[in-house]
Amino acid sequence: MSTQAAPVSATFERRRPPVAVRRKRFLLAIANHSLLIAAAAIFLLPFVFIVLTSLMTSHQALSPRLWPEPFAWHNYVDVFSKAPLWRYALNTLIYGGLATLGLLLSSIPVAYALARLRWRGSNAAFLITLVAMMLPPQVTIVPVYVLWAKLHLVGTLWPLILPNFLGDAFSIFLLRQFFLTIPEEYLDAARVDGCGEFRILTTVVLRLAKPAIAAVALFSFLFCFNDFFGPLLYTGESAHHWTLSVGLSQFRSLYQVQWNLVMAATLVVMAPVIVLFFLAQRAFVEGVTLTGVKG
Repeated sequence: MSTQAAPVSATFERRRPPVAVRRKRFLLAIANHSLLIAAAAIFLLPFVFIVLTSLMTSHQALSPRLWPEPFAWHNYVDVFSKAPLWRYALNTLIYGGLATLGLLLSSIPVAYALARLRWRGSNAAFLITLVAMMLPPQVTIVPVYVLWAKLHLVGTLWPLILPNFLGDAFSIFLLRQFFLTIPEEYLDAARVDGCGEFRILTTVVLRLAKPAIAAVALFSFLFCFNDFFGPLLYTGESAHHWTLSVGLSQFRSLYQVQWNLVMAATLVVMAPVIVLFFLAQRAFVEGVTLTGVKG
């Protein structure tokens, strides 16, 4: 004897809740997330204002109107014709790329030595690293500037790039804390197989520490991208080596009345950072979350 089962969709019909129930759920969700909605509005409204102003004409930007009519899309083209933004972007990319590369090459071995190697003076070295994190760069800026001036490198980006090849206290600390979370059994197994410390670092630790390395690289590149004090100090009189931060400041000084062009230039400068953060958001959040969790 065989029985034919009725289709599931016919037996269990999904019934939509009444309109009053859906409205109540919607209002309840808004109430539960009210603080997040308010915080998002506080952060997004200035950005929306920048976008709308960048699409206005010069006359509209100086008026109390909030909505551009018509949309002046040519502002983004005028920005590139009035300032060499491509050159500034290339200088920023060179500065950020080389500085990040040098920081990773110098900070990773030091962090591994502080986290996994046992040697006399390691605690003192780690204490010096923590003290270096608390030392503002403005304290040593005068003797460092004199040093680069005697080396005839002032006016270029090298005084900003070369110090990163000597390590960074915050990056060393962040990587050390992440290396401590890697189980010691993995390293012992590699030592049993005959691997030296350098091979353990390159074949085992670096593969497991990709989130932390991505977070450190993102921190470094964003710092270089937003750095204004260093490029202004060393390349202030050499416009050919200006970065986007210095170039944008100069652009704002020249076109301070034309707010539509200033806002368009600001959005052009902000766009790479926003795209980079969304592309690396997963690795960035994972690296920051796992850092410092030992076990």
